[in-house]
Amino acid sequence: MRTNWVRERLQAGKPTAGCFMGLGSPLVAELLAHAGYDWLSIEMEHNGLDFGGVQQMIMAINATDCIPIARIPSSEPTYIQRALDIGAMGILVPMVRSVEEAEAIVAMTRYPPAGKRSFGPLRASNYTIDYEGYFAGANDNTLVVLMLETREAFEDFEAICAVPGVDAVYAGRFDLSLSLGLNPMQEDSIPPIEEALERALAIGRENGVAMGYGCGSAEELRMRVEQGFTFLCYATDYNLIADTALDRLNAVSDILRT
Repeated sequence: MRTNWVRERLQAGKPTAGCFMGLGSPLVAELLAHAGYDWLSIEMEHNGLDFGGVQQMIMAINATDCIPIARIPSSEPTYIQRALDIGAMGILVPMVRSVEEAEAIVAMTRYPPAGKRSFGPLRASNYTIDYEGYFAGANDNTLVVLMLETREAFEDFEAICAVPGVDAVYAGRFDLSLSLGLNPMQEDSIPPIEEALERALAIGRENGVAMGYGCGSAEELRMRVEQGFTFLCYATDYNLIADTALDRLNAVSDILRT
């Protein structure tokens, strides 16, 4: 099994940059992996992608050093199991609400005696060719990222971060805003979220848990790194395409719209 160097960087307190993949395209995943992203998170929560599609995207990413992560639909054990068995080297779990849920998530990513994961890593073990190597290295190479986006998780955040095996927590600004009764589309939602992020960063540092956040520009990424964020989403595949298309069309709008 290859080493999850992104997990090692996060444990060392070093920043990593990734991209959220919402379009479900293996070709786009391969392109962005070759472009140099440290990790790519394959979306399953907010689109129609199934595990067959995820597997194709992981195969495309595996042609590079980029680390494939699956953003599974929920903390359901079967989702965790299947994502890892088809070759994801990490999971991003949405809507985590409690210490008990965090503990159960970690347990499903670890083989006994450290956890409760059942053995059957077909593709992940190179179709059984690397059975022994995968079994020996999987527990230490699986990245576990929980999403902080509920009031319950925020209120119990210190205890969640203290759960052994939680590598990083990613703050989902929109859902966290909604959970706190804020409108994420309005400017007045920003100060309360920034206060929540400061508290989360402090707790993360105390527990050796990396903090993640989405950055819309190079300037914001630099600012977040200075604050202490290290698991950084730097764009999404659909935003990259949409922004480029809009920029190019706007540049010639005077010609095309006359």
